[in-house]
Amino acid sequence: MTASDGTAALQSVAESAVAELVETYDRAFEEAAARVSLSVAQACMLSQLTELQGMSALAESAGCDASNVTRIVGRLEALGLVTREANPDDGRSRLVARTAQGDEVHRRFEVAFDFARVAVARLTAEEQDQLAGLLRKAAGHANTSARS
Repeated sequence: MTASDGTAALQSVAESAVAELVETYDRAFEEAAARVSLSVAQACMLSQLTELQGMSALAESAGCDASNVTRIVGRLEALGLVTREANPDDGRSRLVARTAQGDEVHRRFEVAFDFARVAVARLTAEEQDQLAGLLRKAAGHANTSARS
């Protein structure tokens, strides 16, 4: 069911390319997490912890429910990668932070997860700007260039 101008066929090709990119990204993320002995959820959570955060804020930024975050953080804590401490402003809540060991594992994960660096390195500076603009547009974000 292609329109006479070929629009439907082009959309199908573009959609297929986006799906292929996402699948490749996900596979690279899984492989990088495995290289540092983490599950995908643990690597994602460790990446979210750029600063001391409350459990509910962590759940919100990770896009999952609090019980799931509690379980993941518990596993990370057992591995010595994060600590939980009482929130001095609210005794009912806990604050989570990466430990020095967690920072090191996260650094190794970031090195291992080189998907975007490798992919973008294949493009010229002009192609990188064009891709960034198109991806932002497709995601519904402002079409601003990363380069000045």
